[in-house]
Amino acid sequence: MGSRKGIKEWLRKKVVGIKRNPQKIGLIAFAITFIYYSLNLTCISNTTAKIQGSGMGLCGFVTMLLSILSLLCYSNSFPRRKKVNKPMLIIFLVMVGIILFCDYRYRDLIYYAVALSPNPIAVTDSTLYILEAYDMLFTHMILLFVSLVLMALGPVFKILLKKVNTNVNIDGYDKMEAIDISSEE
Repeated sequence: MGSRKGIKEWLRKKVVGIKRNPQKIGLIAFAITFIYYSLNLTCISNTTAKIQGSGMGLCGFVTMLLSILSLLCYSNSFPRRKKVNKPMLIIFLVMVGIILFCDYRYRDLIYYAVALSPNPIAVTDSTLYILEAYDMLFTHMILLFVSLVLMALGPVFKILLKKVNTNVNIDGYDKMEAIDISSEE
């Protein structure tokens, strides 16, 4: 029973933290997107080594680098209890745009090498990672769009989260008598 209260209190504290800074929702979404790309970097690297298309390595490098830098820009775009830092937000959005372009370009290079090239690369069991990279990049682009939507909905989340009751109920608090603060001399 005690662990249940501990979990409830931990969740309450997390909700209070998000209520104070609802932009954390977007940051968490972008972090998950970055982790997804990072965990699937092996198939990107193998595909780059196999196809060796013009700019494939650069696209993979730029996506990884800007993914890391964009997380820093995002956290600097929304400082705590201050207005939005518009120049940082613009830099962040440009970085996300470049990442989306690199993902699209990389997918295009894979498609060309597999389907349109004069000497197409056959996707077999030993080169299945090419198809995995192609599909993974599409999923990465979707996750980026979802993260952008969550970031844009930050003000809506702020309004909705204000309606969530995170007060702690203390036994006997409602039975307290009024405290006399007037000075009696």
